Amino acid sequence: MSDIVRLKTQTQIDNEAAVWTWRLDCGGLTETERRELEAWLREDYRHRRAFRELSRTWSALDRLAERARSEESGAPEPAAQRPLPHVKWPWASAAAAVLVIALGAALWLTQRSRAQVLATAVGQQRHVALADGSQITLNTNTLLTVDFTAARRVVYLRRGEAHFDVAHDAARPFLVHAGDALIRDLGTQFEVRVHPDRDVDVLVNEGRVEVQGPDVPGDGRSAGSGSGADSRWMKALSAGEQLQIAGPHLSLMTVSPRQIEDELAWREGALIFQGEPLSQAIAEVGRYTHTRMVLSGPRVAALRISGRFRTDDVPGFLQALQEALPVRVIREGTELVYIAPR
Repeated sequence: MSDIVRLKTQTQIDNEAAVWTWRLDCGGLTETERRELEAWLREDYRHRRAFRELSRTWSALDRLAERARSEESGAPEPAAQRPLPHVKWPWASAAAAVLVIALGAALWLTQRSRAQVLATAVGQQRHVALADGSQITLNTNTLLTVDFTAARRVVYLRRGEAHFDVAHDAARPFLVHAGDALIRDLGTQFEVRVHPDRDVDVLVNEGRVEVQGPDVPGDGRSAGSGSGADSRWMKALSAGEQLQIAGPHLSLMTVSPRQIEDELAWREGALIFQGEPLSQAIAEVGRYTHTRMVLSGPRVAALRISGRFRTDDVPGFLQALQEALPVRVIREGTELVYIAPR
């Protein structure tokens, strides 16, 4: 079994390409990051293809956004400043046909949609103000797509965790697709987290939301009278409630204002633990670093930890472990750490 090589799925590759594209768009890469990108591109021909295609899409969205801003301001863009694609075509007629199609698609997208891709790398947070006045804060290693039309506002949370502060608009519902769940905003602030196994957590800190998901045959939890493939369950959540969706299992619980504050501390670059097992704390801290942390045995994993830690200071967290718990931290290279009993 150890000889089996597990190839990445296309979704995983697309997600990685999206993060690299976003990092380039945010102001360039350091020399080390550029070498990492080059190594990633060489690793698999599908990496290069996905990166090239997403870069084209990203550039097209930027141009559409700029065009929309120009149209809204009423100031036509000077012809001399319009960027022209530097592409050589063997036939002028083919180029003209492609240009007509591209302009038609661009006009349709500009009028019908404001789609954009938002992403963060490992250890990063990002706050984004949307065109409708809503606010999204992305946590570490998160990827989502925002697609606004005249009829609705839709977010697809592909990976990670995000907090939503939604501007009320009764004419355009705000929907979040996460895993197999659909969250409908009812004028509120809420957080959604998609776990690697596609389990989903929804926490409401203000207002209300409705969460829907597919029914499990024979489960009997459906909110409606439907049956078969179209039957879905629905849960209404109010402020101070959290819904955990683990496969077919739902867990709705009440959370205190203090628990909500601790849960959302990542928006301030902090992690707060209140007596959780070290295994749980390590799993949470591990989301913010490429360093792999390994616990040596169940006794170490069961130790309890409390405190406030910075998401961008993993070395400080490890140092605090050695000072507060009977453990020692053993480093193996730059990206592997063992936590063993002292």
